[in-house]
Amino acid sequence: MTGIKNAGFKSIRLPVTWTTHVDANDNIDPVWMARVTQVVKYARNAGLYVVLNLHHEGGWLDNVLYANQAANNARLAKLWTQIATNFRDFDDYLLFAGLNEVGKENAPWGVPPQKEWLDVQNGYHQVFVNAVRATGGNNAKRHLVVQGYFTNIDTAYDYAVLPTDTVANRLFFEVHYYDPYNFTINGDGTMWQWGATATNPTETWADEPYVDAQFQKMKTRFIDKGVPVILGEYGAYLKPAYPGMAPYRKAWAEYVTHSSVQHGLVPMWWDTGEMIDRTTGAVKLPDMINSLVNSAK
Repeated sequence: MTGIKNAGFKSIRLPVTWTTHVDANDNIDPVWMARVTQVVKYARNAGLYVVLNLHHEGGWLDNVLYANQAANNARLAKLWTQIATNFRDFDDYLLFAGLNEVGKENAPWGVPPQKEWLDVQNGYHQVFVNAVRATGGNNAKRHLVVQGYFTNIDTAYDYAVLPTDTVANRLFFEVHYYDPYNFTINGDGTMWQWGATATNPTETWADEPYVDAQFQKMKTRFIDKGVPVILGEYGAYLKPAYPGMAPYRKAWAEYVTHSSVQHGLVPMWWDTGEMIDRTTGAVKLPDMINSLVNSAK
């Protein structure tokens, strides 16, 4: 964690899967809870903000149907009650995020979400807020993070419903950004150039003006109304088959980072060990890290 802090970052997003560490009654394994607590303390001792969430939960949250709503809400409340109780006395450097990329499982891509799916997904956030606030202590005023449907900017702009809170100005909103998919995370794709400097682009729909327009949506919908927005994941990753991609990846990273900050969002790059060694904390891609850090200023 010290390596992350020394590299110039101010925060980490800590993705945790909980339901692989519970008993038949959804009681979280104390050993797992202790390990998560240890990692949070590492980050806190390094001076980092921590966003702690539910992540890769195996799909049960994606059964966003009215028939599953009561059972899913009860399970979500039980998990967050345990998590929040454990971290009740931690200071304001720790934020809780209720979900990760939840929406209707196996829904056709590009089809507008149905009201039922939105109702259940939006409802999860109220369950999350209520469960955390009920544990008291510092959780009575802790900053909490809620998400758009599948963390998509367009559906967030059109359909998101913020939960009711018992304390003012303590909710963050979260979206993710990986456009255009064929450039950023489609490892099998052939798109390796992006943006205004591309000499042979295969897609141009998500160039610089699109980036600005997407983040302006979040500024208009939330930030200008007093709700901060976290860009909880974004990233573009190199394709070994296209060694010329590196400068375009860097251009994408710099532009998206800078535009997000200019529009008032807080960017959090999704790194799985490419840039910083998870064991030693050593910087592996100093030029890329410097680009991200400097673009956020």
